[in-house]
Amino acid sequence: MRRINIIKATQNDYEILIKVWEGSVRATHHFLSERDILTYKQLILSKYFDLVDLFCFKAHDVILGFLGLSNDNIQMLFIDPSARGKGIGKELMKFAIEEMKATKVDVNEQNEQAVGFYKHLGFVIMERFENDDAGKPFPILAMELAK
Repeated sequence: MRRINIIKATQNDYEILIKVWEGSVRATHHFLSERDILTYKQLILSKYFDLVDLFCFKAHDVILGFLGLSNDNIQMLFIDPSARGKGIGKELMKFAIEEMKATKVDVNEQNEQAVGFYKHLGFVIMERFENDDAGKPFPILAMELAK
């Protein structure tokens, strides 16, 4: 049964999703430079959004967070800074795990809050990569839901 606040996103939502992404990244990814943020923003809009199934959390017709899935892998989870700490990330993760059967997530090692969040939800580190998907020196942790 689909939760009423979580709906499939479309290309029409990209403009709002990228604003949520940027706000979230600026609040949590302090290791990124302004140039990095702008580079990733362009990559996400021109490439990465189209490579995943996007789902957004809406409250009163406002997108407060979103999730990007590829098969059983959570590729993206971003929450608007004004909505952090209100359970939206947990709701999106519950949806991803229970309804979309996601069991894996990739996370920036330097985003310690996110690493702790996923560990709290039962994910364990399986592998570490020195560079991210764009080849930049931001280590990625491949995590998997403990069985």
